[in-house]
Amino acid sequence: MSITVAVAGAKGRMGQEVVAAVQAEPDLRLVAQVDLGDDLVRALEETRPAALVDFTVPEAVLGNIEAALAHGVVPIVGTTGLSPQDVEHVRGLCRRHGVGALIAPNFAIGAVLMMRFAQEAAKYLPDAEIIEMHHEKKLDAPSGTAAKTAEMIAQGRAGATPTALPAGAFEKIPGARGGKGVGDVPVHSVRLPGFVASQEVIFGGLGQTLSIRHDSRDRKSFMPGVILAVRHAPALAAGGELVYGLENLL
Repeated sequence: MSITVAVAGAKGRMGQEVVAAVQAEPDLRLVAQVDLGDDLVRALEETRPAALVDFTVPEAVLGNIEAALAHGVVPIVGTTGLSPQDVEHVRGLCRRHGVGALIAPNFAIGAVLMMRFAQEAAKYLPDAEIIEMHHEKKLDAPSGTAAKTAEMIAQGRAGATPTALPAGAFEKIPGARGGKGVGDVPVHSVRLPGFVASQEVIFGGLGQTLSIRHDSRDRKSFMPGVILAVRHAPALAAGGELVYGLENLL
């Protein structure tokens, strides 16, 4: 039996890739495409998809998730910009409706591995900084991937303490040392034409540095992860819990 799929943000760059990827898979069936100005609730009621893949914008995604869960549809969310409070709100909605959801800061398998490797490296090299680079049209900064990576580095340190800045250290230009993620991991955001999505994590230790980098050069790089998540929709629905991060499905 095929898994039925709706796509929110279907006319966007990522949405168009999702539509094409779903249509190319024989075990998946695209039943709805919605975008700005379309009635998502009506589409959900008329087509009853198993999953709603959301690549929209930060101001729309939370409402889309709420609508999906209220209709028994599994949201598979690649839209970034959700706050930790938003994520906890979604977790509560999943439990209330008895329907699971997936929020993934990044659907590229290589990026998921990069985050996992960074978490492992942090056990031995607790000093780390993140540089994330995206196209100039990305609305939020830092990226969801960078925020998640900072969280995983903080967890991976396992009690190891990063080196403190020297007394009297200051910024000549505010923000020059980046923003601070979880565990006070510095995060630097670059927004320039020519990028799709890239991230480098730099670790420093006694007489050495380690760099772990991932580059998405085409939006097709995210599609294997999206398809993997869609195929997990029945299990997510039955689980009734929010899953945060694609690594939990690998």
